[in-house]
Amino acid sequence: MIDAVNVIGGGLAGSEAAWQLAERGIPVKLWEMRPQVKTAVHRTEYLAELVCSNSLKSNLADTAQGLLKSEMNQMGSLLLRCARSTQVPAGSALAVDRERFAVLVTQQLQNHPQVELIREEMPALPTKGINIIATGPLTSERLAQEIAALSGDENLYFYDAIAPSVTLSSLNQDRIFKASRYGKGDDDYYNCPLSQEEYEKFWQELTDADIFAGHSIDQKMFFSGCMPIELIARRGLDTLRFGPMRPVGLIDPRSSKRAWAVVQLRQENQEGSIYGLVGFQTRLRWAEQDRIFRMIPGLEEVEFVRYGVMHRNTYINSPCLLSSTLQTRNNPRLFFAGQITGVEGYMESAATGIVSGLNAARLVLGQEPLVFSPLTMIGALIHFITSSTAENFQPMNANFGILPALEQKFKDKKTRYQQYVERSHFEMCKISELFLEHVVKEL
Repeated sequence: MIDAVNVIGGGLAGSEAAWQLAERGIPVKLWEMRPQVKTAVHRTEYLAELVCSNSLKSNLADTAQGLLKSEMNQMGSLLLRCARSTQVPAGSALAVDRERFAVLVTQQLQNHPQVELIREEMPALPTKGINIIATGPLTSERLAQEIAALSGDENLYFYDAIAPSVTLSSLNQDRIFKASRYGKGDDDYYNCPLSQEEYEKFWQELTDADIFAGHSIDQKMFFSGCMPIELIARRGLDTLRFGPMRPVGLIDPRSSKRAWAVVQLRQENQEGSIYGLVGFQTRLRWAEQDRIFRMIPGLEEVEFVRYGVMHRNTYINSPCLLSSTLQTRNNPRLFFAGQITGVEGYMESAATGIVSGLNAARLVLGQEPLVFSPLTMIGALIHFITSSTAENFQPMNANFGILPALEQKFKDKKTRYQQYVERSHFEMCKISELFLEHVVKEL
């Protein structure tokens, strides 16, 4: 009889890892500490809860995020199928109703005959059997200390921030318009246009605002993809206009012109009653969010259903600790997966969960774990986190820049990206038969 594999952490990576093992007939003990032990940002007890944005980023085939999803789909991703079942309008992006998504993932795993869901905190790193650590950036303090000791160094860390969400009914429809940037997809975003005067007043209040600053030693340790809006603003008057408030590709139908700056809101639930401020991760105190964000045209009397918050994310020094199969170098029966490895983003975390689950399954079945080609997006991500310079290791998300250069040079960006995609598909076909030894059931 096959011993159960412990998967510690029921987030995106842990859910994918557990599913891949269970689908191959391997018993799984899936440990999730919530609701017994709470975190600073989780609101429910569901598995795979999305705590930041509800967007899983681009669905377009010729983008890095689209390529990553395509590879995950080839590998039988549970989360992608759940995401498409709970999708909400978001232009060319794949966004979900966050609660329905988490409920569906939880149901799929709870109902699987090979999965035992244990609602307890794992107090220490297991010393026996095959184990996957997928505890995420909000690992409990006790387990985080053991993981840090395992690598011989303190955990690296950075701060992460969440954007606020508001009700649709409280938006001032007279001041906003619906559109997607450059007309990609349907008109799925609400857009709040600002004049130069409105923008500069908003910018001044934002840069002077009262914030949760954190300890002085931590204040510069942000991941660039989740930079707080007020920190971006403090880098200069126009930084927001070239960042989350960029107006390009958006024409106000009332004036037929492009505004000086634009704030976008993205749908967060299938009913379309809740919208999130895109790119507005923040560490502002709640009273300041009330005051300053209501300066944005259309949000004058807005109702907040969730304020932006700040929390500390931890991740391991993967170049020192992990091999390219996501096994630890000194213990091949111990795997790591998810954001704790230093990948950044929902789908990136889920992809490493798939790889760790599949490789753990191969280990159980007496087969050699496989290394993904760095010519694939998944392989390039894993290569980055396991081979970077340990002294300077920083989180990384999916992008074409981490892929090896093409043999032929293409000046046209679109053609170059398409060549990356075609090369990846060719590499994935080589290994997909080794991984997908079962028929994935439709939800």
